[in-house]
Amino acid sequence: MTDAVVVEGLHKRYGTVPAVRGVSFTVEHGEIFALLGRNGAGKTTTMEILEGFRGRDSGRVDVLGLDPGEKATERTLRERIGLVLQDIAVEPYLTVRETIARNAGYYPAPRDIDEVIGLVDLAGLEKKKVRTLSGGQKRRLDLALGLIGNPSLLFLDEPTTGFDPNARRGAWQVIRDLRDAGTTILLTTHSMEEAQELADRLAVIADGRIVAEGTPATLGGRDSARALIRFALPPATTVADLPVAATPCQDQDGLVTVESAEPTVTLHRLTDWALRRNTVLAGLRIDRPSLEDVYLRLTDHHHDAPKHTPDRSTP
Repeated sequence: MTDAVVVEGLHKRYGTVPAVRGVSFTVEHGEIFALLGRNGAGKTTTMEILEGFRGRDSGRVDVLGLDPGEKATERTLRERIGLVLQDIAVEPYLTVRETIARNAGYYPAPRDIDEVIGLVDLAGLEKKKVRTLSGGQKRRLDLALGLIGNPSLLFLDEPTTGFDPNARRGAWQVIRDLRDAGTTILLTTHSMEEAQELADRLAVIADGRIVAEGTPATLGGRDSARALIRFALPPATTVADLPVAATPCQDQDGLVTVESAEPTVTLHRLTDWALRRNTVLAGLRIDRPSLEDVYLRLTDHHHDAPKHTPDRSTP
């Protein structure tokens, strides 16, 4: 099968300011793909071009086999995608059920309204007017509106903003279940935890270009990065006593950090040394660079002055 989304050599300028400069990536059918980047990096412009809300200057864009910039197939594309944007305009005096039912009428084969209400944890709130909902409840309603059309491709822009931890975990499971049922999901988020939990693959955009792409485990060389072994230095011991080749770092609280390309070997030496001395390496842990560490390194390196960021509300 062809990919659900294909972007090749995408360019877009606002006047003399380049917002997107040769962006290319693909999204496979039935995967969750996260596009990460700072505000002003070109992420919003790229997404809006894919959604059909903004034209491009050049490059190829294919969404579910259709060109989102082609007016002749605009309605067909709208019926096959779902949108959960940061700010969706809804009638505040309609109830939750009325709002979802109204949007269901826009699609040829919508999902069952009660099923969607249950999926997004709004059961029991069907008769509440939108204006009386909390921020998290409104965000769950946004998610319901994105799901009601039973989309083949779902665009999620910061989908769990305003959710409490329990609601966030529940929404993540809904998103995984949609993926497992065959829905392709294109996600943007500033939460590295969310990207780590959800994305099958992801790309980082900076200064209008894709600067890294991979899985959450491999992005930016995470899987091959040197490990950091941390522990509290035992009493009556100096860092010079430790059985490691490189000189460890020690902070003012006595916490030692040993950097190693072979953490299994290094850890074995340290624990064997501690056991022979009948001492404890308190607080022992092994870390590799987190997804957030890699993201910050990539985006800080390419960060320029903020650029024009289009409005992200539903037209």
